[in-house]
Formats: sequence, C-alpha cells, structure tokens
Amino acid sequence: MTTVQVLRADRRPATPWLNGGGITREVAGYPAGAGLADFHWRVSLADVGQGGPFSRFEDVDRVITVVEGAGMALTVAGTEHRLAEPFRPFAFPGDAETGCELLGGPVVDFNVMTRRGRATAEVEVADGQRAVTVPPDAVVLLVCLAGTAELDGSDVRLGCFDAVLLETPGEELLRVDGRTAVVTIRRGA
Repeated sequence: MTTVQVLRADRRPATPWLNGGGITREVAGYPAGAGLADFHWRVSLADVGQGGPFSRFEDVDRVITVVEGAGMALTVAGTEHRLAEPFRPFAFPGDAETGCELLGGPVVDFNVMTRRGRATAEVEVADGQRAVTVPPDAVVLLVCLAGTAELDGSDVRLGCFDAVLLETPGEELLRVDGRTAVVTIRRGA
C-alpha cells in the first residue's frame, strides 16, 4: 500500500481574493508552506462569486474544472472557451491574459497549477471504480468533487472536497460514488 496522507476539507482556511470576487481553499501544494511566487505545484478549490480577470502566474500551467454551478466562459489570450459542463478539465497557460464571465451565477472550481520546469500535472475525473497507479517519479492527489470516495482495503473514506495524497509508488483501487479528481503530478518535468 502506498503512503496515504488524508486532507480533510473542513480543515482548510478560506483565503479571500484581493479583488473580492471569490475565495480559495488550498487542498495541497509543494513545497509545503510555499507562497504563490515559489510553489512547484498547487491544488485548490475556489468559490467564484463574480467574473473578472484572472491573476497571472508567470511560467505556470493551469487546469481548471467546474465542479458546481452553471459554468464560466474563459477568454484566454483572446479566445473564448465555454466551460458549461461540470467535471471536464480545461488546461491553459497561467501567464496568458485570462478573463472570466460566469454563465449563471456563482461557481465552485477545482484548480491545479504547476510551475514549468518544476512539475507537470495530468487531471482526470473518475466515477465508479478504477485503479490508481502512483508512478515512481510522481505523487497522486485524489480529491472528491461530488458524492463520496474510498480506497479499497483501507478505512479512508472521503466526503465532498476531502482529499488524499498518495506519495509512494504503488497501485490502489479507488471506489467513487459521485466524481473524484485524480491528479498525477510529476516532479521536475
């Protein structure tokens, strides 16, 4: 069994955005305690209350997934992308000029950011049962986005927005009643 670190949603502090448009709760990041200027990777959930410009993050790649709400239209480097269907990851460069328009009120989004040259991430959304493999050069973060999830053969059960970080190579069987993000983060890529 891989090393499992459980990260409960009710233990995450909410950080208000400087522009007042929402709040963010960090799920996990590396290195631990790193700020927005020096993380290698960072995963968070955000309550978005109004549209507006996204903060720019130089040399950062982002993957955003709408979890709750009617969705958003992101204009990235002048091209609009409608994210109206939940649980569909959308990748874009964090250093591109990006604006957001909400399609029908507030949303909750799931955000994965990796600093180029330090880490890369692959984001999938699982429903049902599936094997989760932690490669030798990676960690895997599982975040329950709706319903519940559990790791087979363990007492780890996740409620909505709870997470587990799998830190050593191996394979686990994930059972999902709802939707769970499977984020594979490779170091130094």
